[in-house]
Amino acid sequence: MNHEAMPTLRPGYWCECWTQSPATGEDPVLLASCEARNAVQAVRWIRVALRGITSALEPETAACARSWLAGGYVSAIEALAYTTPYIVTISHRDTHIEWTARPVLFLGLVHREAGELPACAEKFTPRPKTSTPC
Repeated sequence: MNHEAMPTLRPGYWCECWTQSPATGEDPVLLASCEARNAVQAVRWIRVALRGITSALEPETAACARSWLAGGYVSAIEALAYTTPYIVTISHRDTHIEWTARPVLFLGLVHREAGELPACAEKFTPRPKTSTPC
């Protein structure tokens, strides 16, 4: 048996995108999430998503989004670097979208390319893939 060093805690950022609209009901729905290694990556993830929808927003909301994208995001990087969670929200008609990024500690359990997986790994059945409509 290979006895390597115990897994360590690794600082990083957990990012999520939530939305609420008549289509999702009263409760917000998680649309996406990702792990970021640093504050810049976390904010970049939000910027890419926001940039992708800005042209579809109402003029006043789009102007606010463009302002944040043009330089307002720097305060987000600073806040996250000082371990303060950050939230970006926009509303478009009856849809509300919220991106969050917060500092976390990730626990490395097993290297993703480990030669030997723990015995329990064989007990899990992969989820069936669902087909996506065209």
